[in-house]
Amino acid sequence: MSIGGWAQTSNENFGIEFILCTAQPEDRAIELLAMAVYYNRAGKLGLGHTVPIGEPWLPGSSCDHFLISLPYPFGGDLQTCHVGDRHVDFLWLLPITGAERTWKVSSGLEALETRFDEVGLRYWQIDRASAV
Repeated sequence: MSIGGWAQTSNENFGIEFILCTAQPEDRAIELLAMAVYYNRAGKLGLGHTVPIGEPWLPGSSCDHFLISLPYPFGGDLQTCHVGDRHVDFLWLLPITGAERTWKVSSGLEALETRFDEVGLRYWQIDRASAV
């Protein structure tokens, strides 16, 4: 989980922190979280956006994009908090394949999330197959 990313949008009443899950501790996860916070420094990222990583998120993976999603695996209590009078959303960096991103663009976010539910997406598996 990123810490302090919400402060990047200090001139706004809201901010974002990012969550990234791995099956085991990974130094690469820290790098990817920092990358997302840096890219969001002007408030560019939001729910439903996709971000190309430019390479597999972890070695051996075909996932080379992130879908910025609600933190479904952790329940609604993690989604929002307040720091003073600022609203902070915790959003999930869900690793996805290029094909899944293309399908999201053509069919919509809800369709992609429904497909993930249908296949029982194992988001933590580095070598998972594309859901589409």
